[in-house]
Amino acid sequence: MLRTITVTLAATALLALWIPASASAGDAAAGKPLFDANCSSCHGMTGKGDGPVGAALDPKPRDFSAGDFKLDADKDGKSGTDADLAAIIKQGAGAFGGSPLMAPWPTLSDAEVANVIAYVRSLKQ
Repeated sequence: MLRTITVTLAATALLALWIPASASAGDAAAGKPLFDANCSSCHGMTGKGDGPVGAALDPKPRDFSAGDFKLDADKDGKSGTDADLAAIIKQGAGAFGGSPLMAPWPTLSDAEVANVIAYVRSLKQ
């Protein structure tokens, strides 16, 4: 039994080394239509925070072309990680001290959230 557990753990560790880190990353192309449908009204079609609804908001929506994120939702000391963005997308920014105007999107699947994050990251200029 112990040998089976050891072999399983060793195989898992080797597999983790073999799989490239990008394998878990989202697909920006798949994220674009989700962003367009759910985010662009505030963040704008190019993510500059200049959407038609965003124009009336105070504070203004985040400009994703700057690639600067202020919230550390998972409290790991690094703001704007994929985990931070995923939590903010799913739960809204208000849950983490950000603008309560950033609506949560709890209906998006984890894969959809990863795709939106990949798309948002692709907007950095």
